[in-house]
Amino acid sequence: MRLLAIIPARGGSKGIPRKNIYPLCGRPLIAYSIDAARQSHAVDRTIVSTDDAEIAEISRNLGAEVRLRPASLAQDDTPTRAVLEYVVAELAVEAYIPDAVLTLQPTSPLRTVGHIDEATALFAADPSADSLVSCIDVPHVFHPLSVMRRNKAGYLEPYFPAPQPHRRQDKPQAFARNGAAIYITRTGRLAEYVFGGRLISYPMDAENSVDIDTLDDLRVAERLLQARR
Repeated sequence: MRLLAIIPARGGSKGIPRKNIYPLCGRPLIAYSIDAARQSHAVDRTIVSTDDAEIAEISRNLGAEVRLRPASLAQDDTPTRAVLEYVVAELAVEAYIPDAVLTLQPTSPLRTVGHIDEATALFAADPSADSLVSCIDVPHVFHPLSVMRRNKAGYLEPYFPAPQPHRRQDKPQAFARNGAAIYITRTGRLAEYVFGGRLISYPMDAENSVDIDTLDDLRVAERLLQARR
């Protein structure tokens, strides 16, 4: 399977200024995703898609290919799928057409080459699958069958009109996407979704699923990376 890794990394960020290249344990945040992709034997090419000259230079120095995108595809509300389609369309002009696209957000620095290789092997083993998404198990106290809401009178009631089981073993397993650690999408499905259709789940633990959105998240990731080393 020809697998193209795309790392979307625009220059703007509201939560943490210049988040995608913010220092984490002495390295720009994006370095961890570039390293993991480049170390994977499953990945054919690693491309950083950005609108930012500094991010482009840093990414090239880290060994990634860079594709610049227009400002119109680097807005707060720009969907990831549009960015992926833009890169794939550019490469198609060069007669490069991958079988699938691996999306790696720079904000998941604890994701490793091992995770990428495992997820890719899982996806490749099922030729009927359309996409894959990394997930964590939903703790049973947050299970959909345990969720409540306030009614019009202000009192709590079950969110779903069904009996609420109290024991963990009485609740079916539930999954949640873990931020944006790993997405794999068949290229022919990108016009419809990044993840959807016949969707495979790749389980990850909470520690490796840290998604950087705030400075507190960065501090957590730093502690975990230092412990890993």
